[in-house]
Amino acid sequence: MERPAVGTTRRGLSLPPYNTSTSTLAFDQHFTTTARGILHLAEIVCGMLVWILVGGTDYFHLPALCWVMFVTISFWILTICLFIIDLTRAYHRIPQIPWTTLLLCFNCSAAALYLVTAVVEALTVNQAIRGRHNYNCWAASAFFACLTTVCYTGSSYLSYCVWRAKEEEQ
Repeated sequence: MERPAVGTTRRGLSLPPYNTSTSTLAFDQHFTTTARGILHLAEIVCGMLVWILVGGTDYFHLPALCWVMFVTISFWILTICLFIIDLTRAYHRIPQIPWTTLLLCFNCSAAALYLVTAVVEALTVNQAIRGRHNYNCWAASAFFACLTTVCYTGSSYLSYCVWRAKEEEQ
């Protein structure tokens, strides 16, 4: 049996040409070497350590630590999403969103909530027995929450500088 020519069917009907072009997102290889990229990575790593250290304990007996888990996991997931958006430059494909304002609001709210989280964790450490697993994990988690707060504060400052420069242009 004879094969039909490319672009036609066995009945001789013409098929529409295949779309061989693919839509790919640009990958910014140098993003992770910028201050913003380094802060994003630090926020992801330190934020992950916060919720892993709390999650490995009996945190569910204390409502304050349940709130800490909610805040840290929420911001960790959102930060990963924003990191991927920055890394792939997807923000160029969605110009309707005011990215500079969005990042400024996100980073400022993350810094404020992480500051509260760090204070709550530091106060919660006293409710554990010194030298025990919960105490050590909560103390380490409070340290990393403070470190994450510093990272989000740095990101807030960088976002403010970009936002201010963009506002001055208009």
